[in-house]
Amino acid sequence: MQRQAAILGSANLADGLGKPKRVKNQTEGGRYMKGRIFVSLVMGAIFALSGIAFALDYPNKPISILIPYNAGGSSDVGARIVASIAEKQIGQPIVVVNKPGAGGQVGWTELARQKPDGYHLGGINLPHILSAALDPERKAVFKPEDIVPLISQALDPTTISVRADSPWKNLKDLIADAKKKPGQIPAGIVGYLQDDEIGYLQFSEGAGVTLRRVYFNGAAPAITALLGKHVDVLFCTVADNYSQWKSGRIRMLTIMDKQRNKFYPDLPTTAELGFPTILSASTRGLAGPKGIPEPIQKKIQEIFQKAMMSKEHMDKLEKAGMPVKIMVGKEFQDYYWESYKLAKKWVDYVRKK
Repeated sequence: MQRQAAILGSANLADGLGKPKRVKNQTEGGRYMKGRIFVSLVMGAIFALSGIAFALDYPNKPISILIPYNAGGSSDVGARIVASIAEKQIGQPIVVVNKPGAGGQVGWTELARQKPDGYHLGGINLPHILSAALDPERKAVFKPEDIVPLISQALDPTTISVRADSPWKNLKDLIADAKKKPGQIPAGIVGYLQDDEIGYLQFSEGAGVTLRRVYFNGAAPAITALLGKHVDVLFCTVADNYSQWKSGRIRMLTIMDKQRNKFYPDLPTTAELGFPTILSASTRGLAGPKGIPEPIQKKIQEIFQKAMMSKEHMDKLEKAGMPVKIMVGKEFQDYYWESYKLAKKWVDYVRKK
């Protein structure tokens, strides 16, 4: 007994009663930690259950989709098509709101600031939104991680187009003339460091030519400029060009893809023409601000996937010349971060020059 007390005393573990203080404190600490863990688990379970309960009742009021471009463009048309179908299925209005400016940046800034409750969604375009966030000169106040990609609707490749009366009958003709007149041929570019300009940069690098870039805030004014002979070449997407091509007012020289497009089966791809690295497209989809509960995200994806898979949606997008590409949840999120790498490459390239 004396030896035990001596040992405990030398280790400064015993109190006047010979009871081990440190053992007592460890026991109390263990109980305290267990209590905290228990409380955390209970709170986590409450939050999870409340999220599930919220999802079961979602949506119980109108949903808004913020489109960062003008009404009438491909992003706006696509959003209105799917919204009109989805709202009939859920019995709640889905309101499309246009907030254009700064190549989409004004709208995406607004989206990132919204309450993450599932009632405030927005249209995103890749790589556009990522270029805006990454470009230091644009001073975006949102980051790529502030946006949660939910579901994609269309993947729209970039094309190179000219007027129907242009002397350039094919891409080879344009390249040959551009080499004779470096920096002189005016080319319309829709957006700044978006899919169309990235397509131009790839074309410039791959073909070894330089055109004089003229920027437009949307496809409609860019096409008007081409038809009005203010520019002689236009870089824009399949859907943006579709109605003008059908009316015979423009001629497309190539599509920046690996495979031919069903809307233009006779149009050669850049890969076919000897430029396999010239690949560019605008991918459009729906997203929300970060923080939307997982059960609500899944409900949103289910609602819009059902609408997008409907025959009505497929028929209307085909009529508008929009190639459907549906990616849901993780697949779209992975694609988002792959697009981040592409955007970063070309933002860094432009800023270093």
